[in-house]
Amino acid sequence: GDKSVSHRALILGALASGETIATGMLEGHDVLRTAAALRSLGAEIERHLTDAGPVWRIVGGRWRDPECALYFGNSGTGCRLVMGAVAGQGVAATFDGDQSLRARPMGRVTKPLELMGAKFNARGGALPIAVARSALHAIDYPLPVASAQVKSAVLLAGLGAKGATRITEAAPSRDHTERMLKAFGADIRVKTGQAGRVIELDGPQSLSATTIAIAGDPSSAAFLVAAAAITPGAEIIVRNVLVNPLRTGFYVTLTEMGAAIDYENARECSGEAVADIRVRHSSLKGVNVPAARAASMIDEYPILSVVAAFAAGETYMPGIEELRVKESDRLAAIEAGLKANGVVTDSGADWLRIIGRDGDVRGGGHVAANFDHRIAMSFLVLGLAADNPVAIDDGSMIATSFPGFVATLQSFGADVG
Repeated sequence: GDKSVSHRALILGALASGETIATGMLEGHDVLRTAAALRSLGAEIERHLTDAGPVWRIVGGRWRDPECALYFGNSGTGCRLVMGAVAGQGVAATFDGDQSLRARPMGRVTKPLELMGAKFNARGGALPIAVARSALHAIDYPLPVASAQVKSAVLLAGLGAKGATRITEAAPSRDHTERMLKAFGADIRVKTGQAGRVIELDGPQSLSATTIAIAGDPSSAAFLVAAAAITPGAEIIVRNVLVNPLRTGFYVTLTEMGAAIDYENARECSGEAVADIRVRHSSLKGVNVPAARAASMIDEYPILSVVAAFAAGETYMPGIEELRVKESDRLAAIEAGLKANGVVTDSGADWLRIIGRDGDVRGGGHVAANFDHRIAMSFLVLGLAADNPVAIDDGSMIATSFPGFVATLQSFGADVG
């Protein structure tokens, strides 16, 4: 299940009046942390196992102050979105996370929320952060960076703010919050003008429960697609994948590199575009990835870097400074991992260049995952097609987003252990 959509289904269901039913939920650690936090805030959330798979029942209502800190583990999405919702609901709560999340910047979210009237007790802009009860007012906020998390936090706060909250984004970020707010009956308007994409939300307003079917996560599917693209003789179909155009930058880039990728059985699911993705091994070439594409594939740069290592020629990736402040400094982790496996790279503050090996990657390296699930999965995929096995120091964090990753690779014949 898509991680971004799963978080939002839980949060909006917990805010809505009535009973929301969600299927296809990602049951990774990040999403389960969000569910636990929402229970502490007063939502009733249950998981039922049926013949068709797990069904989640979410009953929202009036939120309350939790008895203890809301702990989000490694989940930046859950933490930032719930922070916005808590501010909008006028309750007091403390937010905390693991050592990785404590090192990630929260000021990008607290700053616009403070402009709306929220009050925080923060440790230098990092977790733990306490949110005090306060009444919010709407703001007109131009997003300084393309960030769906910041945008979503402001919109969720805007549900409880007085007036029309307006957000302008010069470069579009993933729009799952806007789509799902409409599904929950919100009065929200989206238009595109000279300044960019403008989202308006009137407040205060309430939501109505609905039924949500969550499609497969394109960021998780990317590891399987990449594995097939670089492994000689491979061909797979990944079914029921979300192909929202603001999430498919990785697939567009792979196609430009010469990957044999086809969308099949295209359809719509709960307001989102969905398809089955067929991919076959093929010869790949290096490309220049437009900086404007970064927002649509920011989570896929680690696995794209692995694919680039097997391509012929250079792959250049500019405009990726956001990788410096993810679960780890991903740009540094990508470089270190590739160099450990015999791949030449060069980088700056916001760019990376990879000299492809045209299918002949030495491998044999030992990679520090730095508690980052996407780094861990990316370099396990590299090991599939490298001349020698690749090791990572820790794979436990993979369960934050893709708990079935290793078992899925093994089902295709990979030797992972």
